[in-house]
Amino acid sequence: MKIASIAAVAALLVAAAALAGVGRPPAAHSAGSTETHTITVDGRGTARGVPDTAVFSLGVESSGATARAASAANADHMRRVIEALVGAGVARSDLQTQDVSVYPRENGSGNVIGFTATGSVSATVKDIARAGKAVDAAVAAGANQVSGPQFERSSRAELYRQALRDAFSNARAKAEALAEEAGAQLGQVHRINENDSESVPVYPIALRAAESTPATPVEPGTQEVDANVTVTFELA
Repeated sequence: MKIASIAAVAALLVAAAALAGVGRPPAAHSAGSTETHTITVDGRGTARGVPDTAVFSLGVESSGATARAASAANADHMRRVIEALVGAGVARSDLQTQDVSVYPRENGSGNVIGFTATGSVSATVKDIARAGKAVDAAVAAGANQVSGPQFERSSRAELYRQALRDAFSNARAKAEALAEEAGAQLGQVHRINENDSESVPVYPIALRAAESTPATPVEPGTQEVDANVTVTFELA
């Protein structure tokens, strides 16, 4: 009898263990595995402003029978150019030497017949209205190599922030349109990535020299700053 009783109890324990999991939800259906639906779009924004700074490269090329003579002549000319720029209102802190070089000149037979020295300085003119006069002063002092201008805007950082805001608005408008088509509503921002951007002139800009005018005309035109972002929104 004891053996039969023990066997019956064991059978009941096995049945209870088998029924212990009845009514429990499967592990795969836990609350933490809820899927989040998202949408990712690109947005582009632009801000425009008038440049207020012009950068020129002004140089001198000199010749001499020897390297020393050519270098000395070039140094004298460059000093005059620098003083002329300062006299035209360019601060010395906005002048930076770009290049100083000396090299031999050869004839068709490969013989050295003299030397050429070159020097150049970068001038940052922070008042566009003075840019033409500064160039003319440098040329009058002996500068025979002029290039530029490269235009900049002192408040470019603020322009870029404006472009970023415009880019985000553009991305949101795209996402809202797509969500509406999908029968969903736009939720919170899930992720924002800032992409590479750059500033470019809207109109071609050139330095125009005129012999009969009192100053070389310099037109700053308009400069635009672009911003690009990638935004991921949640869908509700």
